[in-house]
Amino acid sequence: MSHTDDAGRRPARTADTSGGTAAPATTETATFAAGCFWGVEATFRSVPGVVDAAVGYSGGHLDNPTYQDVCTGTTGHAEAVRVIYDPSKVAYEQLLDVFWRCHDPTTLNRQGPDVGAQYRSAVFFHSPEQEAAAKASKQRVQASDAFKGRTIVTEITPAPAFWRAEEYHQRYLEKQGKGACRTH
Repeated sequence: MSHTDDAGRRPARTADTSGGTAAPATTETATFAAGCFWGVEATFRSVPGVVDAAVGYSGGHLDNPTYQDVCTGTTGHAEAVRVIYDPSKVAYEQLLDVFWRCHDPTTLNRQGPDVGAQYRSAVFFHSPEQEAAAKASKQRVQASDAFKGRTIVTEITPAPAFWRAEEYHQRYLEKQGKGACRTH
């Protein structure tokens, strides 16, 4: 259970911009937003070479946002998943392939029944190499028949602060006995 003060906020904490300081030095970080973060987290956790995945909030202007804050649609955050992976076992390009397949990147601020900017499609890159790979991957997918001529609206931007979501959101589908959820 998450502890909150009288205003319903969690105790103050700092943003995790390290990409997971507890992870071994052989890992890298990737951050994706693809709608409701529960299914996205479960999808990435199942990828061989992914060491960890955590749900949280990225891309907004409010420090230490709560789920309730983000749901107002006024903070600018997206529900996001921070993926810690071993690049000797899975390439960033493979994670991008998973990202494109796990949601509909042609719907602006919407995935399935979830509507709002917090459900937008985004790749938050952590390096110039990730930026180049994400842009090339987006062009490749757009040129393919995968989305039948619909325009991909996914934003590709530098990774902002990642605010880890409340504990009850972490591994939510696993806690509920569900393997995945599908939004499109």
